[in-house]
Amino acid sequence: MDMANALLGRFLGAALTAGLLLTLTGCQDDDAGSRAAGDGSPVVVAPGKPGGPARTLSPEQAARERPDDSPNAADHAYVRHMVEHHRQALAMSALAPDRASAEGVKRLAERISAAQGPEIGAMEKWLSRYPAPGGDSGGHDHAAMPGMATEQQLAELTAARGADFDRLFLRLMTAHHQGALKMAGEALARGNNVAVEEMANEVVATQSAEIERMRALG
Repeated sequence: MDMANALLGRFLGAALTAGLLLTLTGCQDDDAGSRAAGDGSPVVVAPGKPGGPARTLSPEQAARERPDDSPNAADHAYVRHMVEHHRQALAMSALAPDRASAEGVKRLAERISAAQGPEIGAMEKWLSRYPAPGGDSGGHDHAAMPGMATEQQLAELTAARGADFDRLFLRLMTAHHQGALKMAGEALARGNNVAVEEMANEVVATQSAEIERMRALG
């Protein structure tokens, strides 16, 4: 498959998944109606190759042309590991209200909790929908995941107060976010599932912005 066909398949698959395809019926205007099925049945408008005309497909044809986005091992590994990664971020953020002195640090911790809590829920729902083949949960040393704080670092953070907490929290959370970006990049490069791709892109967008905010606070 050449690059144009690959891009076409990717666009069509994403459009079908997101439900953003245009359904045409016989009661449309003349120009659009000319592309509708003669019997008035719905058709799907699919983009053509770059510079080429769009195509009209029946729902059955569109379903057949949709790329296979079945989750692969990289998708399963990313979602499982990111759930644990997010849980540590929530645990670290939960310390801030009673220990941080800077309001900016407290607000950052609130934003992290507000973003990553729902993301864990979405990931757990994905795992329920797509259980690992053979029930394999893929045992993993979570401490080895990029950016994870060690037990000693978590103990130091828990014991810290005021400006010392602020400095340590920003340092550990920046490393934590950078690790999440690395994991998301690996999922985007090696995964196959559209939903996982969307989750990884959301992590990249949100946590890249938070890294910049933490650098400004530091």
